[in-house]
Amino acid sequence: MPPMRPDQYAHQQATRVAGLGLIVLLAVGLVLLVMGRAVGSTALVHASALPFVGVLAWAILAVVGHQQRLAALESLEAEELRATRGASTVFDSERAADSMVATRRLDWMLRVLVPAASLALAGALAAAGTWTVRTLSALDGDLKADAALEPPQPFSAGGATGWQLAVCVGLALVCFIFARFAAGMSRQPAWQNLRGGACMTVGTSLALLAIAVGLVADAFGQAGLLEDLTFAIGIGELAVAAEVVLNFVLALYRPRRAGEVPRPAFDSRVLSLVAAPDSIVRSINEAVNYQFGFDITSSWGYQLLLRSTAWLLGLGTAVLVAMSCVVVVPPGQQAVRLRGGAIVGEVYESTVMLKWPWPVETAAVHDVARIRTLVLGPRPMKVGAVNTWGDEAARDQDRFPYMVAAPNVSEQVRREAGSAGTDDAAAQSVAERFALVDADVVMSYRIAPGGLLAWLDFASEARFRRAGADVRERLVRDIALREVTQHLATQPMDDVLSPRGDSLVRSLRERIQGALDRAGSGVEVVAVQVPALRPPAGEGAGMFEEISIDRQNARKLREEADRLVRASMAAMAGTPERAGEIVAAIEAYERAERSSGESAPETLEARAKAEALIMQSRGAAAGLIAAARARRWAIVMGAAGDAAQVLGQAPSYRAAPELYKQFRTMQVLGRALAAARAKYVLGPGVSGRTDLDVTMKQAESGLNLSDYLERKEPASGGRTP
Repeated sequence: MPPMRPDQYAHQQATRVAGLGLIVLLAVGLVLLVMGRAVGSTALVHASALPFVGVLAWAILAVVGHQQRLAALESLEAEELRATRGASTVFDSERAADSMVATRRLDWMLRVLVPAASLALAGALAAAGTWTVRTLSALDGDLKADAALEPPQPFSAGGATGWQLAVCVGLALVCFIFARFAAGMSRQPAWQNLRGGACMTVGTSLALLAIAVGLVADAFGQAGLLEDLTFAIGIGELAVAAEVVLNFVLALYRPRRAGEVPRPAFDSRVLSLVAAPDSIVRSINEAVNYQFGFDITSSWGYQLLLRSTAWLLGLGTAVLVAMSCVVVVPPGQQAVRLRGGAIVGEVYESTVMLKWPWPVETAAVHDVARIRTLVLGPRPMKVGAVNTWGDEAARDQDRFPYMVAAPNVSEQVRREAGSAGTDDAAAQSVAERFALVDADVVMSYRIAPGGLLAWLDFASEARFRRAGADVRERLVRDIALREVTQHLATQPMDDVLSPRGDSLVRSLRERIQGALDRAGSGVEVVAVQVPALRPPAGEGAGMFEEISIDRQNARKLREEADRLVRASMAAMAGTPERAGEIVAAIEAYERAERSSGESAPETLEARAKAEALIMQSRGAAAGLIAAARARRWAIVMGAAGDAAQVLGQAPSYRAAPELYKQFRTMQVLGRALAAARAKYVLGPGVSGRTDLDVTMKQAESGLNLSDYLERKEPASGGRTP
């Protein structure tokens, strides 16, 4: 088609097409908004923002087209005046440009109004995309809700799915046909600006087509696809807004030729390819010819390939449909057939499963032997090379500690409060307090044997955008986290921080398994691990280390005292157990003595029992008693011997009293003077005078054995020779 002359009729036609495009997009936006509100469809409500933004593009094109028509009429009138009056008109003077009012206004629109409108359109697209992204992200809990915004409503596909599908497909077809019509007109220079409106219209068509696909998927049980496509529409709006801004920036540095109409910034290069797909084919043909160096697209082989494309696509489609009827279930996996989202037939394991072709039936294959791992918390604890409880750097503001009971500490505080005379209510309030601990609880689970159907019926497999798990996995984690929280809230802090063996993880696993079984989840809990366990990071955590050290010291003192007690009891009573029996017997003896007296039969019996136990122990106490008894018998026998000796000398005394006395006196003197070297004997004589008999002896130089031999005493009553 040869290029047409840009007269007022061409611009008038462009204005009419722009006005028609404005009406079409306005009607599409109103229909989507009203129907979305009526049936409760979140996707239609968010998709209605795109045609409303496109209305702005068509409005700008209509205004510019009308001004171009006025400028063309003004130019035509100026030419007629020059032709009739010659050079005497104002249009041939130096002030001719000032007289072209419509042309100057058109130039201002192209330089100022169109770029400003493009930026406004980019801002509207960015606002619509941000609204869609933030709203749908808030449903997944990925973004924190703004206090100024209304609380997010749950995503809803709405009712009347058939009507929604019909409206979306019909409006998408209308928008695509109109966009294709406008894109075809834009090949002419006078209508080239219509390409920007065609881009906005074909964008609306793509959004409606995406919603139609999501509605079909929702009818077949894939509810999450519609929400994902709505989220993709918001991302697309943000991408087109970024392209418009980029086009605006590049247009500032692009050189312009005289008389050239600048391309609007909202004329998207990406969407224009969809609005005019034949340009893509031409570009591909040109690229192929360039690579081969000659016009290969005109050859018979290339034309045969183009003619056979439909048959090849049909054959490929038939092969794919046939392949979708056969599903191979490998070992360790199980599969079921799904028809319209409902489970049909039995569970298949390690076999070949036959089904109806897609999309009549689909297959859900699950790896039942795979061990899955869940971290029951926001994220793992930050633990360095040395896990120091009092380290401030280990504090994580986004972590929430677990609440545990503290009955062991509270019992000690209660006893101290009771001994101090404190009110029982105050002691009870101390006993009912709780403590906090930081813990990483990791649960390993798998699908239980024979539990695939329960696993599939437990919850949906829908996955929220930017969420790390699907609904079923998040529900399993929430149930397990609830059981862990409730169980730890009933356990003392000492038992949590210092569990005995595997008591903590075993009780957690049994409790979580019971909760999942009651919920009918079809899950088998393989193991529960606690890789990190500590008090909350901060100043209080360091005090736990001091308490542990003090407890170790106290335990050391108690063990040393216990060892000393056992050693002492073993030395005193033989064994510590026998010492307890002896102490009990002594206490029984003392009670009997206080109650009945020292001479009572029961007192004597208790004493004899205690002494018997002491003697049977063969300890130090038994040895002490045995030594006392031996000493007593030695004293008694010595006294008996002295008494017998005295009684044996009594006849001698009675026979000669004086002689017996002299004899005993001489025995005493002999024993006393036997060891004396100088002996002096003084005694009164019979006649009353005293005779001194002094014998001077010189000590012999040699050894005189007679001085060292003790003279034997004569028998009692005998005489000295």
